[in-house]
Amino acid sequence: MKNPIKKLTDKHPLLRFLSNKYVIVLVFFSVWMLFLDNYSYLDHRLLDKEIDELEDNKEYYLEEIKQDKKNIKILKNPHQVEKFAREKYYMKKDSEDIYIIEYEGDSLK
Repeated sequence: MKNPIKKLTDKHPLLRFLSNKYVIVLVFFSVWMLFLDNYSYLDHRLLDKEIDELEDNKEYYLEEIKQDKKNIKILKNPHQVEKFAREKYYMKKDSEDIYIIEYEGDSLK
């Protein structure tokens, strides 16, 4: 009487390959490393995305720091401070009236 597993492996050569103990260990190890381990591929992928986002944020903030330093250097002049306050915050002297003219293309929709 023949073993039923032997019949299946004779019919399907792929099953013979998959029933090899080395292949089983290799598959188990691969699944473990890809999905279950603390240093799995999925965790590394998430961490790499987070690192990329943080590097992009770093570049953005470095550019903002450069812009702010340039603005600080300009604003050390008292005339520039007055100009900045008038343009940015619409400040005025007590004896002045300010009229803001908006064009059709300037307004936000």
